[in-house]
Amino acid sequence: MSTNKITRRLRIKRGIRNKISGTSARPRLSVFRSNKGIYAQLIDDTTGVTLAAASSMKLDDAKANVETAGRVGKEIAEKAISQGISEVVFDRSGYLYHGKVKSLAEGAREAGLKF
Repeated sequence: MSTNKITRRLRIKRGIRNKISGTSARPRLSVFRSNKGIYAQLIDDTTGVTLAAASSMKLDDAKANVETAGRVGKEIAEKAISQGISEVVFDRSGYLYHGKVKSLAEGAREAGLKF
């Protein structure tokens, strides 16, 4: 069985999603990373609803770098806190916890989210 980078990430993602799930009190903070941007969503898995979303594409300088990822994390945290959400479950979607994903998580923690 040949595995490449994408199938490996999807296999890891399935394992993570089998272990974690978001609720309305503690939604799942899901991260998606592409070559052009980074995206974050707060998802309530019990109802299947996205509560809030933020992306680097909606920022002024839509670059996919570590600083922009930190700003996306702060933006999603501000949206969550305005809705009364202070705790989330972090879903890195199979990406390694370093670089942009780590910067997004640290930005969300600095803005007040707990996970």
